[in-house]
Amino acid sequence: MKQLIPSEIEAYAEAHSMRESAICRALRDETQRTMEYPQMLVGPLEGAFLKMMTQLVDAKRVLEIGMFTGYSALCFAEALPPDGTVITCEINETSASVARRYIAQAPFGSKISIRMGPALDTMRALAGPFDLIFIDADKPNYLNYYRRALDLLAPNGVILIDNVLWSGEVLKQPPPDESTSAIQELNRTVSLDPRVTTVLVTIRDGVLVVRRSQN
Repeated sequence: MKQLIPSEIEAYAEAHSMRESAICRALRDETQRTMEYPQMLVGPLEGAFLKMMTQLVDAKRVLEIGMFTGYSALCFAEALPPDGTVITCEINETSASVARRYIAQAPFGSKISIRMGPALDTMRALAGPFDLIFIDADKPNYLNYYRRALDLLAPNGVILIDNVLWSGEVLKQPPPDESTSAIQELNRTVSLDPRVTTVLVTIRDGVLVVRRSQN
């Protein structure tokens, strides 16, 4: 993943944002040392953004599509009230095993429930509403995840979709690969969907913030 924001600016933003918890820092360090694709972890600045969004929508139920090693799930759980819950979907057992260790150590880890298997199957079996839904999984299914997420979303809930700038590849025409094409289609579809309002935020690799239209 290309860094779209200069590292000095990102470091400055991190220093002036909500602090990273000790458990998240430890997980981030291990992920960077041991995982094949450590850049998949959202990191402290986007993690602070996720915590802030959780608090702003007064979330109690969070659904995460794509857990990786559990960093973002821990961010959500930390920001939720004591009776809040996070359902997080993952298909890779290697990354899930790392996540389980850190979730077990976290004082707020009991709020997190891991569902293994294809995320669309899990989503079809779930009942809403969810106050916040975070999509950060396989890109070719992004539009399918978005459509099901709308069915599960609370009236005042928010959908957050990660990696929607895709290292700047979204600017290329024709798209160089299936993932780029899928993200371009998602961004285009969501921006034209009359049921929602949206803003694409240039944090890290781009986060699409979606809520139901209020008129």
